[in-house]
Amino acid sequence: MSTSNSSKEELEAIKEILKAIHRGEKVEELKKQFRSVVQQISPFEIPLIEQQLIKEGIPMEEVLKLCDLHVELFREYLQSIELKNIPKGHPLDLLIKENELILKQAEVLGLYASALLKTEDHKQTREYTSSLKNIMLEMRKARLHYRKIQMLIFPYLERRGITAVPRVLWSREDQEMIKLRQLFELLQKAENNADKNIVKNIANKAIEIAQEASELAFRENRILFPAVYTLFSEGEWAMIADIAEELGYVVDIGNERWKTDAKPILPYELEVSITPEQVEKLPPEFKSMIASHNIESDAYNIKKEEDLDLNTGFLSIEEIEALFRSLPVEITFANFDNRVKFFTESTFHKGFVRTKTIIGRKIEYCHPPRLENIVRENVNEIKFSDKAEYKEFWTKMGEKIIRILVVPVKNQKKELLGIAEIVEDLTEVVNNSEEVKKKIVVL
Repeated sequence: MSTSNSSKEELEAIKEILKAIHRGEKVEELKKQFRSVVQQISPFEIPLIEQQLIKEGIPMEEVLKLCDLHVELFREYLQSIELKNIPKGHPLDLLIKENELILKQAEVLGLYASALLKTEDHKQTREYTSSLKNIMLEMRKARLHYRKIQMLIFPYLERRGITAVPRVLWSREDQEMIKLRQLFELLQKAENNADKNIVKNIANKAIEIAQEASELAFRENRILFPAVYTLFSEGEWAMIADIAEELGYVVDIGNERWKTDAKPILPYELEVSITPEQVEKLPPEFKSMIASHNIESDAYNIKKEEDLDLNTGFLSIEEIEALFRSLPVEITFANFDNRVKFFTESTFHKGFVRTKTIIGRKIEYCHPPRLENIVRENVNEIKFSDKAEYKEFWTKMGEKIIRILVVPVKNQKKELLGIAEIVEDLTEVVNNSEEVKKKIVVL
């Protein structure tokens, strides 16, 4: 069914649902009561029907009440596929909940945009544009949802040789967030401007964004999520769950946590290929992609024998030394006893003079006597006081403007290991701030 040829019976049924919602009847009861009609309407069509209702003059506030029904339909739409067996609190369960929120927000965005196109009233125009702005603020939080997929889901697919799907989806997600940001900026500029052409442009762009956000949610739930649920092991999901918890969710997940005894596995640890049995269970879009591409697993071994395990990755001593030289900052590290243990030298710029002879020296003795007490006091304040998380100082070396940060260095247990002095040349930023601003690119 499409909006252009929706029967009067179906539209009247939707109106009856609205009246029932207004009376306070529960969504579950309404689904039973109007099941014969509801089953003929896919979740894709609900926003179009809602927009048609607005054109017919149904009050905006009433149509908004359909959003909960739409989310219920959306959930039912997935019940016929493998995702219906996902345990509560599983990463996919929580990602689907996020998609339900995104779908609802997109629907509300489209409704306000449609109402904005219809109204001629200046007061309503201001109210609707304000509502658009508020809902877009909420929708921009979806970046966290997409980031989890991009950083946690895609690497496991890429390890299996599946690269096209992640690149296409990431591109769409990226464009969605860019369009949201641009529309939000346009709304801010036009906040007090009731020009019809500007308002129409904003409304049309909002409808486009709403449709694309909804489509993304469906693509994830109908294609991506069933595929990865088929392909990934419990160990992979265990790692995804752990990191997703650190990143956070855009919905309240309460105490729902999926538990497994499987050892968490990172993508680089996998030696895996897609089996014929797995291919048979995949959504058609994945099947056709695998059939038309020569899929080869990524077997690259990132960890070398001489590498040090640094928790967030692996580096050899040679790589560590080269990396420190490549940083645009210079670091001096003093241990808990305030003795200099290590320093770096940057190829970008030279900060304060330091030589290997300061290794083992008291940190305060690396400064002029006039600064000795100041250094000691600041180091002790960072070590033993809650007054400051770090200390920041600015100074000059000839024409150079230097920023100095003195920061605590702690282990994963939050135990203090020592103090780091980080020196950075910020001359260009300070002296040519306007030129620096021109170089800023929003990514």
